[in-house]
Amino acid sequence: MKKKDVREIITTAVSLFLICAVAAGLLAVVNHVTAPVTAQNRQASENAARAEVLPAAQTFTETTLSDGSTGYVGTDETGAVCGYVFTTSASSYGGKLELMTGFDKNGVVTGIKILSIEDTPGLGMNAKKEDFLRQYIGSDGVLSVIKNAAADKNEIAAITSATITSKAVTSAVNTARGFYDELTGEAA
Repeated sequence: MKKKDVREIITTAVSLFLICAVAAGLLAVVNHVTAPVTAQNRQASENAARAEVLPAAQTFTETTLSDGSTGYVGTDETGAVCGYVFTTSASSYGGKLELMTGFDKNGVVTGIKILSIEDTPGLGMNAKKEDFLRQYIGSDGVLSVIKNAAADKNEIAAITSATITSKAVTSAVNTARGFYDELTGEAA
């Protein structure tokens, strides 16, 4: 190899290294600057979701469950406990599904909100539609998924061609029901 070729290779390698180092440094600075804003926005989004699934609550107090996950106790304007909120997840067709479920103090589902889902558009993504989510409101026991119209308040009619997604949402709500039972000492 000629001396000129070696020098050219070293110059190119050093140039690429410096470009990468500067780019990585700039990304680190941007991340450092935006991290608090991102965390604040996520917290605001979670607070809004809690208020949506448990509208009777004015404030939420964090509590730790036996598996280390976090739940929230909702209190009304008088300071009385009015319900509970849990964030749970399940494996769905497109990957991990995460949702938030609210329960009143009697264990009745007051609302659910899907926080993240990556299922097939037009099929599994229909789980975000109000007519599907509305089925969960008012249930007070362990839920099951059926392929026909639901006859009982604890039966959920599956989304056509998206039974896996329907079962994942129901599984996550049932997990939240287990957390409710643990926290309150109730048995559904």
